[in-house]
Amino acid sequence: MPEFDVVELGPADHPEPGEEAPEFTRPFVTDEFWEDRTLSDLVGDGESRTILVFTPMTGSFLAKYVWDELEERNWDERADRVVGVTASTPYGVKRFLEDNDYPFAFFADPGNRVAESYGIDHDLDGMTGISEPRVAFFALGDDRTVEGTWVATDWPDFPDYDALEAELGLE
Repeated sequence: MPEFDVVELGPADHPEPGEEAPEFTRPFVTDEFWEDRTLSDLVGDGESRTILVFTPMTGSFLAKYVWDELEERNWDERADRVVGVTASTPYGVKRFLEDNDYPFAFFADPGNRVAESYGIDHDLDGMTGISEPRVAFFALGDDRTVEGTWVATDWPDFPDYDALEAELGLE
C-alpha cells in the first residue's frame, strides 16, 4: 500500500443546511455526451433532491474510492439524482466513466471554480496555483437549498457512509 501523510485541511467555508447552494454553469458529462448545464436547470427539473459529490480529479485514488463506494451502495437507485463535481476536463471525465461504467454524471470543472464558490477548495502541496476540491457531499432541494452536508477536514478523508446516508436522507 502506498505511503502518504494525512494532511489537515483546516476549516472550510461551505454552504450549510438552510442556505442556498451557489449557482454555476459547467460542462455536464454523461457516458454519452456533454453540454453546458446550470445547477438550477439540473435541480429544478422536477426531481425532489440532488446530491452533489465533490471529488478530486477523476484519475485520483480518492475519486475512484468514493465513486466505487457509491456504486456499491446503489446510490443511483436510492437517491433522486447523484452528480459529481470534479477538477477534471470533460475528456478526463468521459474516460473515467468509460473505464468504470458508473451510472452517474459529472460536472467538469478543471479550473476548480465551483469548489472555490462552495468554500471547499484546497491547494495541492508544492504546486503553485493548482487546487482541487475536498471530498464533500451536499444534498440539495429543487430550489438549491442545502438540506445536508459532509465535508472532509483532512486529506485523505472519507465519511462514515452509514452516517452520511442518514444525514442525506438515504436510509
